[in-house]
Amino acid sequence: MKLFIKPGSCSLASHIALREVGAAFEIDPVDFETGKSQSGADYNTINPKGYVPALQLGNGEVLTEGASVLQYIADQHPASNLTPASGTIMRARLQEYLNYTSSELHKAFSPLFFAGTSDAGKEKAKTNVAKKLDYVNTLLEDKAAYLLGHDFSVADAYLFVVCNWANFVGIDLKAWPNIVSFSKRVSERPAVHAAMKAEGLIG
Repeated sequence: MKLFIKPGSCSLASHIALREVGAAFEIDPVDFETGKSQSGADYNTINPKGYVPALQLGNGEVLTEGASVLQYIADQHPASNLTPASGTIMRARLQEYLNYTSSELHKAFSPLFFAGTSDAGKEKAKTNVAKKLDYVNTLLEDKAAYLLGHDFSVADAYLFVVCNWANFVGIDLKAWPNIVSFSKRVSERPAVHAAMKAEGLIG
């Protein structure tokens, strides 16, 4: 398998998941200015949507959209416990957390990474992000370790990556202590450390 990424972006969650399950894969960073991946592939032919992640399977089929990629990886490796069994309330909770991270928290951060966003627009975006983080901080109050309890899931991988973006846009996570504790726990997982190191995010 090949995972097309942009270091530190939402594709990092899929990268973490692949390492968590011990999958055989390679990463192929994409340069969005040239439209080419590091291997020389024309990324628009891989994913016409123009963003990451994209997971190219061994048969050549390509899966896109982060939440779908994460769920696929977890389902292919049930022994990893990265997702609860289908049809259970906990499976529905996992999808609830994946969807919230994608449609609300991830989306709220987006204006802060656009070069064309005005200063006023960025301040408005930060206020919106803070509201989302307020909810996430409350969500983590009664958790033993992760979103679903003691077991790390793909929802945790995605939430960790998006919350970490705060460090790059001038938002101090100290205002949300439960998120700080959660992020520290996740960052200490061997698969997370390895993925971040492979993407050049840490030494």
